[in-house]
Amino acid sequence: MRYILALLITLTSLFASARTGNAKPAPPAEDGKFSLSGYVKDSKSGEALIGATVYIKALKIGTTTNVYGFYSITLPAGVYDITCSYVGYTTWAQSVDLTKNHKQNIELAEVENQTEEVTVTADRPIDNVKKVEMSVNKLEMRTIEKIPALLGEVDVVRTIQLLPGVSTVGEGSSGFNVRGGSTDQNLVLLDQAPVFNSSHLFGFFSVFNPDAVANLKLMKGGIPAQYGGRLASVLDVRLKEGNNKKVSVKGGLGIIFSRLTIEAPIKKDKGSFIIAGRRSYGDLFLKLSSDKDLRKTSLYFYDLTAKANYSIGEKDKVFLSGYLGRDVFGSNSFGFQWGNTTTTARWNHVFNDKLFLNTIGYWSKYDYKLGAGTGDGSFDWTASIINTSFSPEFTWYPNPQNQITFGGQSIYYTIKPGAFLATASDGSPGGNSVPNQYGAESALFIANEQTISPRFTAQYGLRYSMFNRLGKGTAFNYNTTGVLNTEHPVIDSVDYSGNAVMKTYTVPEPRLALKYDVNDKSSIKASYNRMSQYIHLISSTTAATPLDVYTMSSNNTKAEIADQVALGYFRNFGLNSDWEASVEVYYKDMQNQIDYVDHADLLVNPHLEGSLLYGKGRSYGAEFYLKKATGRLTGWVSYTLSKTERQVNGINNNAWYNAKMDRPHNLNVVGSYDITKKYCLGANVVYTTGTAVGLSTDRLIFDGQTKGVPTSPANKRNSFRNPDTFRIDLSLTIQGHKRKPEHWYTDYESTWVFSVYNVLGRQNAFGVYTEQVATNPQLYRAMQFSVFGSQIPGVTWNFTF
Repeated sequence: MRYILALLITLTSLFASARTGNAKPAPPAEDGKFSLSGYVKDSKSGEALIGATVYIKALKIGTTTNVYGFYSITLPAGVYDITCSYVGYTTWAQSVDLTKNHKQNIELAEVENQTEEVTVTADRPIDNVKKVEMSVNKLEMRTIEKIPALLGEVDVVRTIQLLPGVSTVGEGSSGFNVRGGSTDQNLVLLDQAPVFNSSHLFGFFSVFNPDAVANLKLMKGGIPAQYGGRLASVLDVRLKEGNNKKVSVKGGLGIIFSRLTIEAPIKKDKGSFIIAGRRSYGDLFLKLSSDKDLRKTSLYFYDLTAKANYSIGEKDKVFLSGYLGRDVFGSNSFGFQWGNTTTTARWNHVFNDKLFLNTIGYWSKYDYKLGAGTGDGSFDWTASIINTSFSPEFTWYPNPQNQITFGGQSIYYTIKPGAFLATASDGSPGGNSVPNQYGAESALFIANEQTISPRFTAQYGLRYSMFNRLGKGTAFNYNTTGVLNTEHPVIDSVDYSGNAVMKTYTVPEPRLALKYDVNDKSSIKASYNRMSQYIHLISSTTAATPLDVYTMSSNNTKAEIADQVALGYFRNFGLNSDWEASVEVYYKDMQNQIDYVDHADLLVNPHLEGSLLYGKGRSYGAEFYLKKATGRLTGWVSYTLSKTERQVNGINNNAWYNAKMDRPHNLNVVGSYDITKKYCLGANVVYTTGTAVGLSTDRLIFDGQTKGVPTSPANKRNSFRNPDTFRIDLSLTIQGHKRKPEHWYTDYESTWVFSVYNVLGRQNAFGVYTEQVATNPQLYRAMQFSVFGSQIPGVTWNFTF
């Protein structure tokens, strides 16, 4: 720990010294070589364009912008024709006489006529083929907005469920599973701050306001060294920076909620801000009911997303972003609520043409509450997880063949597993609580992307993570020598004072990605990465719910570790290489996976670890992907063939069993067609195998109520499967009024979105459960629960001015 802290202090000192402005421009890397660097932005709004390609045709080399729109490349002295391209934007081209280090900021104009094919030169670099990264999907909001959505409302998380390797646990859920991982094994980042529950309204919508999102990137494998802390994937959602050219207002009115977003310059071309808010109004309609109880019912969610940025000179830029959201459901007799709060502060500094610094500090909180009754005979249950982090990250461009990233991260966690306060019917107080948990996670990382030859590129690195479980707290030791599938009794315990180290884990996490260009339009890629996870979700359901419990690694609960290898073939074809195709195979081995003993009591249990079992996991499969990103017809087809299993001693007779998120077949067809400039038709076709489930006839009954996690007979785990899911969605987007300044005080346009979710009205199963037959308590029958059992129409009016 002290070594990591020492390095962070050193990096901070370097970071602070940069603010003095004493850094001198770097000399040429070698005699006769100079750096070309700058930012690529949207010409209309000033937004940074992430992943834009800067290409030198004569040398057939190029680079892409980082997540802040910055690029740098070192070239021999000479005159070059430079091009810059980005999907959906016109190509920029200019001749540059490179006789010294040169700064070239670039602004790209958005293509106005989306119904025409975008002209692409045959020499343009093909990102999905030429980039070393694999198992990665990127989506722009312009793409997401064309996809048919539930109730006409665009949703980020629901869209990524249509990508290869991604599945969901049931109809209507916005939780997602990636390559056999559980929901908590996804690192979900909102402007680099973690979000622990990304759902609104019981999973029907996500917390990401589409009007405030610039783009998203889902990493399923070959994950870069700067990311860690989760096993399955990283969903990196980046917010817009705000329009630094002029004031812009955007919003929408829908059936479920309404949105309003305001963007404006703080100082033109220097800084800007964006504020976006949403609020549902189900509770307002309930107040119109003739039922007095319904009029007193609360059922709504809201969120507020904000971001500001400002450029301090040419080398420094600061950002401040935040999110506040909450769901509320309840009545006078019962209710619960949950919400996320995040704050992120960042500083970008350009030391010189070759060294870029991004420093991040964030604070994130997720809390949830449950209550019933008022006064005597009532109870309240609360829980939360809070984390604070600091991370400096450097990017160094020593020469055209190497791009080095290095830095560190330190995170401090506080988990409040649950406090239960009750008042008995006679007015006497009662209740129980689980002591708070404290922990510190630290990491160092370094990686290099190296062009070894014109056809061969490698990205290799190492992340070294360490986790300290800290006091104040008590470490329990349990007797596990008896029957494994029963709650384990306490043998002894050790008390620790505040900030004392109770347990330490260290995990080296190597990362490797390789790319070989077969020709100009195809490549073969391979990757390996090891990931570790120290924060665990304890839940008896397959989807994240507001009442899930989080716990830290300890002397009993070990760090989860996953090793994944992947191999893929990538190819573009078509006249302008506008069709992208890929096939990937992967295998993932997981250690220290968590499961539960029969009848485990998960809530407000100070001896929760005595009810946990640990074992192995494996997931393997093949992913097929075909995508068209330009032209009047756009969309993709994805098919995933996979298997996900667990093996835990004490469960399923110690044999391998289907994991809850195992869905062997997953097919998605997503398309949109611009009929004219005014009309756009969208469609989704979804087919997935049903999730694995254990139908229970073995339950613990106490005082007439079912307790604990239900189990199936003969110690079989997840031996049944829900029915397959099949769904078709349709949408029609109509471009409404569009006025230019000569007819209106500002640019103005509006659109109407009409959609039908589940056009066929199929009763797809969210879950299947068993219940006793009333006339014969010895018999059980299976019951299917469907969230959407019919067609769900939706309409939304969107406006921008």
